[in-house]
Amino acid sequence: MPLKKYKAITPVRRFRQSADYSDLTKGKKREKALTETKQRSGGRNAVGHVTTRHRGGGEARRYRIVDFKRNKDGIPAKVTAFEYDPNRSARLALVVYKDGEKRYIIAPAELKIGDTILSGPDAEARVGNCMSLENIPTGTQIHGIELQPGRGAQIVRSAGGVAQLVAKEGEYAQIRLPSGQIRIVHVRCRATVGQIGNLDHENRKVGGAGHKRRMGWRPTVRGVVMSPRDHPHGGGEAKSPVGGMAQTPWGKPAMGLKTRKNPKTDRFVIKPAKKKRG
Repeated sequence: MPLKKYKAITPVRRFRQSADYSDLTKGKKREKALTETKQRSGGRNAVGHVTTRHRGGGEARRYRIVDFKRNKDGIPAKVTAFEYDPNRSARLALVVYKDGEKRYIIAPAELKIGDTILSGPDAEARVGNCMSLENIPTGTQIHGIELQPGRGAQIVRSAGGVAQLVAKEGEYAQIRLPSGQIRIVHVRCRATVGQIGNLDHENRKVGGAGHKRRMGWRPTVRGVVMSPRDHPHGGGEAKSPVGGMAQTPWGKPAMGLKTRKNPKTDRFVIKPAKKKRG
């Protein structure tokens, strides 16, 4: 999917790059039966406390009901359209099953209109088909992976995401995730074959603050321009974090601190994710 550039008639539009949406089906509107209202949280939890800062506003959205479980086994479905989803980076594919039911799925990169997909143990290891890991050949590229059998896809669901089935041994399979982490997953968990489409999503440039506001993001204030009571970086004449370490407003290290604390699932991680270069 190529990106669309703009004429530099304003400083904002000079560097902006956005999707040209040429991969979507022209004139196709969303399926109303597969959408529902989406409540905005404004970054607040159930008791009204702000748990995610700088969220609020933005354009109204409808949530698309995506079939993450892919549990309609043995019934072929035909791809009829590709649609935009404002709630995620990946595109959606509208599929119509042989019995007439319509569902949304995450659109793989090589899937085309008119293709037929299938779920279940009888499906072949082709792009768009969903099956258990025990039926997928080793070395296959996959996405939309379950962590518990029957729960539905939980990981590798964003644009361009792809994992690889590295090995299978007994009741568990080893999967290399996009982060480089190798994780153990039960072989009865399902996954979809192929890489997720919209690969150029990471190359887009927002370009301006107004567009960011329409996306639901409010302005972010730097800590160095705050007062000492509001942020550890505030106060003084320096324009860098005092003490040489970037901190959060609550005094915790902002870079390099490991935040993963889940002993129940640590045993499923064979190799940790690659470290990002600062």
